[in-house]
Amino acid sequence: MAIVLEATERKDLGRGASRRLRRAEMVPAVITGGKDPAISITIDGKKLILACLNDEFYKGCTLKLNGKEINVKPVEIQRHPVSEAILHVDFLRV
Repeated sequence: MAIVLEATERKDLGRGASRRLRRAEMVPAVITGGKDPAISITIDGKKLILACLNDEFYKGCTLKLNGKEINVKPVEIQRHPVSEAILHVDFLRV
């Protein structure tokens, strides 16, 4: 898993908060799976697009969150129907 992305935990949830993040070129995401609870995060949109261009990203990647490294695999990537911009990503802990 050579792909490493920086993530920040987010406390403000909901449609309005997600729209504000997207305007700031950030992508809302969630990490689920395992025994730990789900974590809502944000990822830099430009770095996420570059990671998506690499096939290795879909096999698994590492998210750096609060000084910890979490090995994850993208399960679902939601895209805008016209512009194909990434709207949301669901990650599963590996």
